[in-house]
Amino acid sequence: MNKLEALINTISAAMFFGAALTLVCFAVGLIVQKKFKLKILNPIIISMTMIIIILNVTGISYDTYNNGAQLISIFLTPATVCLAVPLYEKLKLLRDNLLAVMGGIIAGVAANLLTIWGVCVAFNLDKTIFATMAPKSITTAIGMVLSEETGGVVNITVAMIVITGNTGYLLAETIIRLFKIKSPVAKGIAIGSSAHVLGTSKAVELGDVEGAMSGLAVAVAGIVTVVAVPLLI
Repeated sequence: MNKLEALINTISAAMFFGAALTLVCFAVGLIVQKKFKLKILNPIIISMTMIIIILNVTGISYDTYNNGAQLISIFLTPATVCLAVPLYEKLKLLRDNLLAVMGGIIAGVAANLLTIWGVCVAFNLDKTIFATMAPKSITTAIGMVLSEETGGVVNITVAMIVITGNTGYLLAETIIRLFKIKSPVAKGIAIGSSAHVLGTSKAVELGDVEGAMSGLAVAVAGIVTVVAVPLLI
């Protein structure tokens, strides 16, 4: 073992290596996005790409990286709960549009699950595939647990959630313009019920109402999905 390999092994063995690498890569992503101002240069996409390259070049295993990176996962649930703050500030708006809001969220969840179910039936895929893909439009904190409990492959579920969220972040504004959606409530519900927390970050950019409604959709869509997936399986 040469000195470089010894150094890499020493650094990667540190308890907080994974968390530190994740935060550094995400910070680089923020800098790149701020400099070039392109939607596709999402900090999450950039940081994921950087981490994959670094792990492959250095030969550090995913398990070694994840030992420290999982510390960040601890904050996923409280971060999701914090989405209730802007909703509280728009509580009157929610009361005035309660039926439309709940109907929109349920329709969004139904569209997601029935589409996946239809694909599985059409291609004769087993329930493992359905359980893996079904949580793709809910937040990671809920999706990981749901996938594990229903027999899905958790690592693939996480990848699907990230891909769905980033796709929503990149395309939400374009789709809203394409379908001429004017209501800020409808915009928020559509984004939150289809692209979870990552999409909500785009909703927040669109406006306070959009952000609040999207945050509500993330929470309710997660609950509805948790109830519906085992029934469909």
